[in-house]
Amino acid sequence: MFARPRVVVSRCLEFAHCRYDGSVISAPEVRTMEGEAEFVTVCPEMGMGLPSPCQPLRLVGERELRLVQPSTGNDYTSSMREFAHGFLRSLPPVDGFILKNRSPSCGIADSKVYGATEKGAAIARQAGLFGRAVRERFPDLPTEDEGRLTNRALREAFLTSVFALASLREVEAEERMRNLVAFHARYKLLLMTLGQTRLRELGRIVANPDHLPVSEVLCLYRATFPSVLRRPVRRPSAANALLHAFGYVTDGLSSGERAYFLETVAEYQAGHVPLAAPVGVLRAWIVRFGVSYLADQRLFFPFPPSLLSPEDSGHGRELT
Repeated sequence: MFARPRVVVSRCLEFAHCRYDGSVISAPEVRTMEGEAEFVTVCPEMGMGLPSPCQPLRLVGERELRLVQPSTGNDYTSSMREFAHGFLRSLPPVDGFILKNRSPSCGIADSKVYGATEKGAAIARQAGLFGRAVRERFPDLPTEDEGRLTNRALREAFLTSVFALASLREVEAEERMRNLVAFHARYKLLLMTLGQTRLRELGRIVANPDHLPVSEVLCLYRATFPSVLRRPVRRPSAANALLHAFGYVTDGLSSGERAYFLETVAEYQAGHVPLAAPVGVLRAWIVRFGVSYLADQRLFFPFPPSLLSPEDSGHGRELT
């Protein structure tokens, strides 16, 4: 069972014909999440009163960034900032964002910026005004664009994060200490891949040595967990987590199977294969031996498997 993440998505990605040219963008990575996630859609341009279609907007300026419409000379900088502030402030608790890449409003890193004359080639690439506001208000929430999500490694990291944060929201709503303990236990091996220090940090919060009220413990955990989750996987830490899990199945394996797994872990540590290689071997053994403790670990089953398609296998994988 997985909690349903609540994700803010640019409305032009599969939902409505609201781009400047009246089109809708095909985004299979968004479409496949429809049955597993709750979407909150947004079109910042229409939100501040522009129609679709409309004349294109541009980011302009070498020092002070402005959002202008070259064909009319209109400056929408203040309007966009006002809309972004109001929209983001009014959101219910959310678990992540998927925004339109290269958009002067929604881009998270690759929006073209033009010189003061609004003509010629772009002089830089930055976040759009709305994308920048998202990053400033929610710095620890997973935020991606539809282009980056075509990379399987980035998509897996995004899905892992939003499903984890959705599950934490459920724990917060129930406000029971035992549920937080169970949540932390499910994420133990995944957190272990990020480093023992961070795992211990969260473990101390859950242990609650000062006997704080559960609401305060949950606040402390919420303040720490998202930023920990954003940390990159560390190969030595991930290898330790894999070997820890290996101990639960090793007695049922042949000497050849044990040697093969240890070799795969060594290959991962050397950077020759992705983390998915040893994880995949362990998944098969978890099912084979019915190890319930490992089956509950989000390192091995972090989100619904239907969100990765067969043609994805290996495509865009990074050795993480």
